[in-house]
Amino acid sequence: MTELSRIVILTGAGISAESGIDTFRDAGGLWEKHAIEDVATPEGFARDPDLVLGFYDLRRAGLDRVEPNDAHRALARLERDFQDVGRELLLVTQNVDDLHERGGSRDVVHMHGELRRSLCSHCGARKAFGSEFSKRPPCNACGSSGLRPDVVWFGEMPYQMDRIYDAISKADLFVSIGTSGAVYPAAGFVQEAKAAGADTLELNLEPSGGSHHFAEARYGPAGKLVPQWVDELLAHRP
Repeated sequence: MTELSRIVILTGAGISAESGIDTFRDAGGLWEKHAIEDVATPEGFARDPDLVLGFYDLRRAGLDRVEPNDAHRALARLERDFQDVGRELLLVTQNVDDLHERGGSRDVVHMHGELRRSLCSHCGARKAFGSEFSKRPPCNACGSSGLRPDVVWFGEMPYQMDRIYDAISKADLFVSIGTSGAVYPAAGFVQEAKAAGADTLELNLEPSGGSHHFAEARYGPAGKLVPQWVDELLAHRP
């Protein structure tokens, strides 16, 4: 096996679904019984802020009822191993939950934001948040009542894109886990990695929309596939 010194891993809804978190979109274009346009767009927030804030309060409260699974813990183990020997692993997630951190990962890029953080729609301040948005608490920075979830909605720019693309451009291996391959810009990461000369691997419950771009693919539950892959990788690490 070729020695790997830089890995970029992208995770999506599939890895959290095994912990009991609903996937982002069902066949009817709904998200937990709500139209995407109503709860995941700036326009929806402007139209009915009470609906949106209450929706995210419930989602954040739901995090307390779920736990990281074996896939989260395996990725944390891989991160520790790589960092302990001076190699680089960047874990990028499309998920807004905190299961990677609770599973032991220390450096996670939440490109779509986090449920446990707030964003002030007036001054742009971002911070950890443990209250309820629907109670309209004031922003600690500017005093306004414009707090919203620090979650990237449709039409907004994902976070830390420069860091992500820089890591992909230098990676030896790009791995996609539990993603649909339908949401951009994340769906295009595999093509960026291929263009930069990286090997590519998909670990998914079933073929994603971009599975044909990957050099290798393995299908099954993330809680089984990811620990197996990590064990294999560490067993062959020089």
